[in-house]
Amino acid sequence: MADTANPTSTPSGGTTRRDFLDLVTWSTLAVGTAAVVWPLIDQMNPSADVLALSSIEVDLSQVPVGQAVTVKWRGKPVFIRHRTEEEIKEAEAVPLGELRDPQTDEQRVKKPEWLVVIGVCTHLGCVPLGNKPGEPRGDYGGWFCPCHGSHYDTSGRIRKGPAPLNLTVPDYAFLTDTSVRIG
Repeated sequence: MADTANPTSTPSGGTTRRDFLDLVTWSTLAVGTAAVVWPLIDQMNPSADVLALSSIEVDLSQVPVGQAVTVKWRGKPVFIRHRTEEEIKEAEAVPLGELRDPQTDEQRVKKPEWLVVIGVCTHLGCVPLGNKPGEPRGDYGGWFCPCHGSHYDTSGRIRKGPAPLNLTVPDYAFLTDTSVRIG
């Protein structure tokens, strides 16, 4: 015989008030947890100023042959070098067997006279020297990272030192002969 004094039990195994209260309690807990966790997850999204810098346009008309400029893109330095004919020939003549991270010069540039690379050493994230006149360019005429002695050539390829990879080539496109969009 069923206990009619206990409202939480049912003889046929149906839903009870306790089941309903458990459901409401757990649902409230889940919604409350989501309300607390969502702002923590949402704050990890890029801010509006970072999204605004997702692509930049650079005027190349002011960069003379043999010189370079550094621009900031997504919080990182980007080296844009207007290479000389000699630098281009040197970069194209390097045998792939000598390279730790083999890439031809043609794979790294869209126009031979312009090299665009992210200026962050692939060893520990330092910023290599060689973009300003008078700075050491290393043994291969490109960039030199003084922190641990990585040397990059005129195509941004690692040639000597502890860095495991070449300088990264970002996504970029030439809008005109004197304008490039990075990103």
